[in-house]
Amino acid sequence: MAEAAKQDTFIWEGTDRSGKRVSGESAGRNVTLVKANLRRQGVNPSKVRKKPKPLFGGQSKKKITPKDIALFSRQLATMMSSGVPLVQSFEIIGRGHENPSMRELVGAIKADVEGGNNLAAALQKHPDQFDRLTCNLVHAGEQAGILEDLLDKISTYKEKTEAIKSKVKKALFYPTAVLAVAFIITAILLIFVIPVFEDVFSSFGGELPALTLAVIGLSEVFQKWWWAIFGATGLLIYAFVQAKKKSRAVQEAMDKISLKIPVIGDILNKAAIARYARTLSTMFAAGVPLVEALESVAGAVGNVVYGNAVLAMRNEVSTGTSLTDAMTHTNVFPNMVVQMTSIGEEAGSVDQMLGKVADFYEQEVDDAVDSLSSLLEPLIMAILGVLIGTLVIAMYLPIFKMGEVV
Repeated sequence: MAEAAKQDTFIWEGTDRSGKRVSGESAGRNVTLVKANLRRQGVNPSKVRKKPKPLFGGQSKKKITPKDIALFSRQLATMMSSGVPLVQSFEIIGRGHENPSMRELVGAIKADVEGGNNLAAALQKHPDQFDRLTCNLVHAGEQAGILEDLLDKISTYKEKTEAIKSKVKKALFYPTAVLAVAFIITAILLIFVIPVFEDVFSSFGGELPALTLAVIGLSEVFQKWWWAIFGATGLLIYAFVQAKKKSRAVQEAMDKISLKIPVIGDILNKAAIARYARTLSTMFAAGVPLVEALESVAGAVGNVVYGNAVLAMRNEVSTGTSLTDAMTHTNVFPNMVVQMTSIGEEAGSVDQMLGKVADFYEQEVDDAVDSLSSLLEPLIMAILGVLIGTLVIAMYLPIFKMGEVV
């Protein structure tokens, strides 16, 4: 699978069925496959060579983001609904994209489709860009003959889930960035500013206040071991990030803890519920079987606690339990979500009800993030004031008592 996903760009020349000389570029794994694809298109290739990669002055490759995939789905859905053939749609999208990596990806998909694969099979060769959920929806669309409708749903789904992710990142980034800046400013004061005051105090000859002595002692530690402190801090952060990525036990523990953090935990809970409802609603609307849909949803909720709950629901549903009962047994979903799902099951409109749940919780996340920003601004200013103020007071206490020392 990994080998099949690797594609190179080849420059070719040849003649078409009328004998006219033609040339162009095609993506493929090797020269033989590129020639075979060209012959299927009615081109008799005379020269095929791998396109050289620019050493200098070439366009730098950019990472393919979920926004790129959402835009790709939206463009493809629009063109197909307008009657543009699939292969021609790939050509138009590929030529118009600013990201070279995305152009290569579209070219590889186009080559696979021209080679006889369906779109879902072509997308499955690129799991880093097209997850299992997307491939399942595309496959369902191809089977039902409503591919353009499902591509539109995929783009809407990805746009909304990315919006939720950006809101959560905004909620977490602001306090983290401020605390990091506070740590750096404090370290600078302890390493460069406090020693100046220490030299002045050494000429006083009197006993310094306890607070001043404590700050000077901390300053001496930072001056001597600053490299170890900064190195250890960076190493701990790196080790934590890697452990969270590679260890499911660490990830599960951190996800459980994060859901219980005051204010932040509430936002993360609502975001996970919104992603659950939006993903399952999209899968239901596409006609994907419930058990298969829940398996895809488990990987899309963005939290191990909710992911495990959805997998437990899948196991119960596969034995005949209703979706509502399975949700109730997990004890992680609010009563409103369970009741809305129950109404949807009774009325045969689960996708619509889950869509309303997703809309509600996405708005809740928006409001919670705005409230968090308003709450954190004065709180962080107070923390910074106390931290910097303590250092300033510690340094000026001996000056206030200079008369007594003299």
